[in-house]
Amino acid sequence: MGLYDDAVQLLKQLIEIPSYSREESSTAEVLEEFFTARDIEVHKSGNNIWAFTAPFDKSKPTIWLNSHHDTVKPNAGYTKDPFHAITQDGKLFGLGSNDAGGPLVCLMAAFTHFYEEDLPYNLIMIASAEEEISGKNGIASVIDQLPPCDLAIVGEPTLMEMAVAEKGLMVIDAKVYGKAGHAAREEGVNSIYLALDDLQKIKDFEFQKVSQFLGKTKVSATVIHAGEQHNVVPDLCEFVLDVRVTDAYSLEEALEELKSNLSAALIPRSLRLQSSHVPEGHLILKVGEQLELKTYGSPTLSDQALIPYPSVKIGPGDSARSHSADEYIYLNEIQKGIEGYIKILDTYAEMLTQTN
Repeated sequence: MGLYDDAVQLLKQLIEIPSYSREESSTAEVLEEFFTARDIEVHKSGNNIWAFTAPFDKSKPTIWLNSHHDTVKPNAGYTKDPFHAITQDGKLFGLGSNDAGGPLVCLMAAFTHFYEEDLPYNLIMIASAEEEISGKNGIASVIDQLPPCDLAIVGEPTLMEMAVAEKGLMVIDAKVYGKAGHAAREEGVNSIYLALDDLQKIKDFEFQKVSQFLGKTKVSATVIHAGEQHNVVPDLCEFVLDVRVTDAYSLEEALEELKSNLSAALIPRSLRLQSSHVPEGHLILKVGEQLELKTYGSPTLSDQALIPYPSVKIGPGDSARSHSADEYIYLNEIQKGIEGYIKILDTYAEMLTQTN
């Protein structure tokens, strides 16, 4: 069978095996078998699978190809069996078909296409786990086991447009302290009223720096809790802030700007999910320009946030279908995805050779 037929067959297999985040062992086995059946040496850590184009040459630059094989749980709106790969009207239905099974199998097809070619770079295919929850046992757990890369191509559904920047995420627990008192008397300091001042500031808050590709960093109050009894003035009001941070800021810088404007004690849950952007002048930007790929800044999170090297996000499928009921990918998108990845890697090789 050809690359396209192999990719579609593999995607159907993946759809029909539940692979929720932290529960991807069975799809990891399928991916491992895909490589071993083609005499490609496989490496595995947890539910993360990777392979090298052989032989690895330390003198050459390295490109990572990465996508994930975990999925979210199907929502209640499904009318089709989420674990049955159904082909209908040119579409392949099934949980994970679009996010990110389609990009994953297309990257794997491109990897096998180049496996025995003499390339001016090393190529590593990485099928990662726990992407949907940014889990610590996903790609973050294998970065130290892999050679550093000059570029990572992250497979996500982007209509084969190239995301050259991606927003990071910081979740902050905010605490405002008052003083407890009886609600019937003029006692205590109401933490809810104190919190209102901060919440009004958050509603109207604008960060100072703006990104060329991603626009403004945004903060939203998403959860609030205070008090347990109707007759007690609460001494603590807690709320949660969701901060979508552009490449104009590190998470630490965004946190400091919020702290300087708010009275609440701000405690970030994590500083792992940083924003990303491709450095100016990077070769992949020239490749995108030559291939006339549309570039944009992505508001959605991916494994890009955990990869400490220059990266772009691109793949077949549409982000708008991700996590939706009756998820699908068009079969012709898979064909175009394989061709698109091969063209990007071929063009990168040509330009790299010209610059050396």
